[in-house]
Amino acid sequence: MRKFALVATVALISAFALTACNKDAGDQQAAQQQVQKVTKPTDPNDAKAWNSYLGQIVQQNMQGMTSDRPFPYLVPAGDTDEIKAGRERQLQNVQDVVARGVLPGNMLVFAGPDSAKTAEFMLEAFKDAKPGSFKDVIVLFIGDQADQQRVTDALKPTSANIRFVAM
Repeated sequence: MRKFALVATVALISAFALTACNKDAGDQQAAQQQVQKVTKPTDPNDAKAWNSYLGQIVQQNMQGMTSDRPFPYLVPAGDTDEIKAGRERQLQNVQDVVARGVLPGNMLVFAGPDSAKTAEFMLEAFKDAKPGSFKDVIVLFIGDQADQQRVTDALKPTSANIRFVAM
């Protein structure tokens, strides 16, 4: 019985020591992530860099969201036929989502390298939204200050919780 008590004691002490080591490693990792903030990309066509940059902004603005993940829409910049067609397909998808409605607690995120195009995209996507249809839904617009008011004015009738982050 004494050997069992000794083995149990050693096992508990080892478990506590390992837990403390893991906590220190987690603290160091969190500190590293905080230092490695991604800056705004300069190339409007670098989707990977834009996704990283916008992803950190979304992570910082998820308070109040009760769904398991946000629904981000990266509106591409550019005016080539391919980009315009992609933006039109994306717009049709968002218009379908707006028409069906979104459950309270969800978050829709709209951003892109060209804030004016993103704002126009949002205005077009929400133009047929029913008043009050987005109550308790968070709509995050990441763009330029110059576009904030017109997006806010267009979405206000939907009762969405409108958030803005300047790029």
